[in-house]
Amino acid sequence: MRRRGSAMAAAVEGRLAQFRASRSGAVAIPRPADPPGKAAPPEAVEEPQAAAGCPGSGVQVRPGATAAAPVWARPLLLKVLLWTALLALFAELELGLPYFVLSLLYWMYAGTRGPTERRPGELSAYSVFNPGCAAIAGTLTAEQLERELHYRPAAGR
Repeated sequence: MRRRGSAMAAAVEGRLAQFRASRSGAVAIPRPADPPGKAAPPEAVEEPQAAAGCPGSGVQVRPGATAAAPVWARPLLLKVLLWTALLALFAELELGLPYFVLSLLYWMYAGTRGPTERRPGELSAYSVFNPGCAAIAGTLTAEQLERELHYRPAAGR
């Protein structure tokens, strides 16, 4: 019974090592399973991870795979942290509310794109800014609302 449990533990550890290697951006080459009575040493389980970038190792790194940036180096997180620190500073100076309101106005300005910044073929959410006042899919028009209020069937149905 004990022999079966250690073999199962070795198999689970081997699969876990393959999973970790695939998650870290490397593809592990499957190796033959250990004999059922012999458990794999912990060094053998960690070997694929350590050799992931070595040219002579049995593990190949996928082309185009890059290491993910650390959490603290992401631009959005840095911007939020800077804004929060400035909010705390202005709140200490009793100017927190004006800073917050001006920040909201800036976010509204920065978040809107002009017609020259749109991609080719992209329509605006406001039909008056589209060529020929074309509405986007799912827009409720006055004609549709009137038809639904008066329970008239749609034209062409």
